Amino acid sequence: MGKAEKGTPKYIANKIKAKGLQKLRWYCQMCQKQCRDENGFKCHTMSESHQRQLLLFADNASKYIDEFSKEFSDGYVELLRRQFGTKRVNANKVYQDYISHRDHLHMNATQWETLTDFVKWLGREGKCVVDETEKGWYVAYIDRDPATIAAQEAKAKKDKCDKDDQERMLEFIRRQVEKGKKETTSVEPKFTELKREGSQEKLTLNLNMKRKVEEVKPEIKAAFKMKVKAEPAKRTKTEEKSKQTALDEIMAMQEREKERHNRKDHWLVEGIIVKIVTKSLGDKYYKRKGTITKVVDKYGAHVKLTDEAVTLKLDQNHLETVIPSPGRHVKFVNGAYRGQIGVLKDINTDKYCCDVEISEGLLTGRVVKGVQYEDISKLSSGQIN
Repeated sequence: MGKAEKGTPKYIANKIKAKGLQKLRWYCQMCQKQCRDENGFKCHTMSESHQRQLLLFADNASKYIDEFSKEFSDGYVELLRRQFGTKRVNANKVYQDYISHRDHLHMNATQWETLTDFVKWLGREGKCVVDETEKGWYVAYIDRDPATIAAQEAKAKKDKCDKDDQERMLEFIRRQVEKGKKETTSVEPKFTELKREGSQEKLTLNLNMKRKVEEVKPEIKAAFKMKVKAEPAKRTKTEEKSKQTALDEIMAMQEREKERHNRKDHWLVEGIIVKIVTKSLGDKYYKRKGTITKVVDKYGAHVKLTDEAVTLKLDQNHLETVIPSPGRHVKFVNGAYRGQIGVLKDINTDKYCCDVEISEGLLTGRVVKGVQYEDISKLSSGQIN
């Protein structure tokens, strides 16, 4: 029986049937052919082309199953990313949207037998955040796009730079006030009953005022002399205190000026040790440490691994500074003391900062407190004098 002619009712009926979804049991994944009934599927399985496809599948079954599994997972994750973003959504709802397309790849051709197995695999591979509830499995896409991560890091750096000196000073004052409230302890006064001690004797008044005045005069003179001597000493201490306060203000002003001038959006410097934090190169180089041997265009660097003779070219967004143990040499890579070399004295893990003593130059011996982790990095052994 030939095909129906164009425009006839039979032709239109066949087109309508072919447009929608058909039964899965009459679909051949190897030939990618959908049959409309059992008789058509039986005729297809007996065809010569279908037999050739089965022989190809028998030669390397794992290859085809891996390809189908990859195509199914890529399509599912792409639909989740494009339609739902990073929102938490029911895994079955995403699956129903995926299979609503006529040309989708069926799950029975993959390595997963059920949707639950596939969702658990997504969680193990780190592609999605999965959790099980009474209503079923829920998934949330994890956005690991380098462009998105770089945009987030750039926004965080911009917000940090926008925080001017006045806001930092207000924040410092607020912390000091809270600290003072915690340290001060209020002491309430105690009231006692007035009682006379000893025997109740009569009081007598001696009107011989001349002798009393003569006795008191030497004491008054001595007290007056002590007061005159104490006043210059008190005035000297006040003047020294005011001089110290003015000096501190000048030093703080110079510190802010250097911070504003030396704070840059690029921090790569030759001779420091850094850590690789990107997975784009694979798990082999993730969290590995290396020394910067050359800086390229401010934002790129050649990194030589410390435990292997391998040199990589990486962007600064794919690297982070390394904080050594106290007593080791570090280099300031950003901030007011950019370019200075010092010795790490103490690490404050609660506030993510540390104290560094400058060991070279005119500021040798000066201890800089509250240095952020990203402003210093460990210095390689070849750079230490």
